[in-house]
Amino acid sequence: MIELRHIRYFVAASEQGSLRKAAMLLNIEESAVSRRIRDLEDRLGASLFHRHSGGVSLTVAGQRFIRRARIALQQIEDGISDVAAIGRSEDGIVKIGIFSSLASGFMFELLKTFAERYPQVAVELIEGNPEVHVAAIRQLQLDVALITGTGDWPGCETEQLWSEGVFAVLPTEHRFTEKQTLRWHDLSGERFIVSDAAPGPEIRDYLIQRLADLGRHPNIHPQYVGRDVLLSMVAIGRGLTVVSEAATGARFPGIAYRPIVDEVLPFSAIWSRKNDNPACRRFLSLARMLARTYRPAIRQAGAAMSPPALPSRSLDLSP
Repeated sequence: MIELRHIRYFVAASEQGSLRKAAMLLNIEESAVSRRIRDLEDRLGASLFHRHSGGVSLTVAGQRFIRRARIALQQIEDGISDVAAIGRSEDGIVKIGIFSSLASGFMFELLKTFAERYPQVAVELIEGNPEVHVAAIRQLQLDVALITGTGDWPGCETEQLWSEGVFAVLPTEHRFTEKQTLRWHDLSGERFIVSDAAPGPEIRDYLIQRLADLGRHPNIHPQYVGRDVLLSMVAIGRGLTVVSEAATGARFPGIAYRPIVDEVLPFSAIWSRKNDNPACRRFLSLARMLARTYRPAIRQAGAAMSPPALPSRSLDLSP
């Protein structure tokens, strides 16, 4: 069997034109270089060098072999560098399932900071509902998902990272824009619209739960449009909707955001304990670090928008 060191010693001797100089370059004994090159020649069945007092020179067989030997060594060295870079998370890819807007807030800062620290790591974002994301994580088709709720998912690791307030989205001419904050009884008689795509179904369930608690039959109408079109529909008076705090960073003409008092939406990271992607581990480590500094900011913002005497209620949209 031809070993990698046979090829390396052969290439070094060819480039140096001397077994002695090749040994010095490789920091080994000259006899070891000579012996391994002899072994290589025996395995190939042809002499690779002419040996003379001034050093060595390639035979015809050696000239043909050297080009492929250099290519082979370069390919192996490139592969070693690539794998090492992935191990250091300097390269590779991390696939992230998202459930919320990236307009602002924690998720925006997390992805922005990760891109700055690991510019060679490709980030692939996949939008969808939690059940789809968790199924993909279990099959190792997705590295991590950032979703609402704090529930346990069998076979997955879960960690709450941050929280956001819940905001009603109103047309700018709506009478409630005069209020700085809203309560659910203010909204109980309103018409709501939600997207048919994620996270629309979860928002619908959330609205049903909150409004039904007030003894009112929820007036909710699914729309087969995306998030941006849905906000435009709010602007023209087709109905109200609700969003998480991060989504309020998206500014659309004709709409206004108002926080709903006493509503806090937790967000968690979910991943598989079987996932050995180094880029995923780096992403989770960064998320934990940012979460430690982001949580106080959320509490301060929540205190500013809600009366301090009221206890906060955590919303859990997980199954």
